[in-house]
Amino acid sequence: MCMICYEYPPQTPDMSITTSSSTIRQINCCEDTVGRRKRLSVDDTGLFTFPEKNLILHTPNVKPPRPRRIILVRHGQSEGNVDESVYARVADPNIRLTERGRREAEECGVRIREMIEKDGADDWKVYFYVSPYQRTIETLRGLGKAFDRSRIAGVREEPRVREQDFGNFQDQEQMKIQKAVRVRYGRFFYRFPNGESAADVYDRITGFRETLRTDIDIGRFQPPGEQSPNMNLVIVSHGLALRVFLMRWYKWTVEQFEGLNNMKNGNVLVMQTGQGGRYSLLVHHTQQELIDFGLTPQMLDDQIWQKTAKPGELNYDYLTNGPSFFTHFDDESNGLFS
Repeated sequence: MCMICYEYPPQTPDMSITTSSSTIRQINCCEDTVGRRKRLSVDDTGLFTFPEKNLILHTPNVKPPRPRRIILVRHGQSEGNVDESVYARVADPNIRLTERGRREAEECGVRIREMIEKDGADDWKVYFYVSPYQRTIETLRGLGKAFDRSRIAGVREEPRVREQDFGNFQDQEQMKIQKAVRVRYGRFFYRFPNGESAADVYDRITGFRETLRTDIDIGRFQPPGEQSPNMNLVIVSHGLALRVFLMRWYKWTVEQFEGLNNMKNGNVLVMQTGQGGRYSLLVHHTQQELIDFGLTPQMLDDQIWQKTAKPGELNYDYLTNGPSFFTHFDDESNGLFS
């Protein structure tokens, strides 16, 4: 409820409804979807009758089953992937797919459906998150051709998974200079003039991840009255945003992020629940596929752990991989502290 909601008219004794456990009073909220004042109930604990709030604050003892997979999809080939000069003429959010990109999207949808059908479950569904850029929406529509209406649980446009902002109407020659400077400065922290750094993208992806985790915990994807473990989430986004999403989810370091390679257009990375219920990339992918993506041996070891670990557990053997922060332990082992 927004801050300008108010009690209207002023509360009087005859406006209260007394129950055996609490007193309910009627208040009005300005957030009526059709512009009318809307009456909501609030009890003496101060909780409003928004179902999402009550689910979060009164978490049931048995949580809904987690979606079986989180499937990350990079959009199909776009006009900008073929000709970078298009960014100087067309706003980045309006750049469309090429004919090849549309085929890639449709083929990707078929692969996702076939992957899910191999589970042998009858009640499986997919729920989509999509970046609001034209090329990701067109990719979503291509993916959707592979699914019957009954299999699509829902779609949500999510601006936080949009492309990194490189600035408005990018000059091709200036972008070559800026990208060369980025290599020297560092891919994660370099901020494009009038645009974003990967670190900026990390901040908004963090907010999205927390929303996603809450949605998973309260079972927002489940149809009314159902508790199916065969839900599949599909995030249709962009190369860098998806790498940052994985970085945030698995707590990879900046150095580890900078060693990752971009996904190919129209391809997927699949986070799938393992034996303990956590999401691991190694349930679906081979180690070689993840090495090609840029995972180090230490990152692969953590993915092996993720395959059997339970939600809420910590991998105490997974120190900050790459060089450890605590290099004095190496000196100690060499006898320098003896």
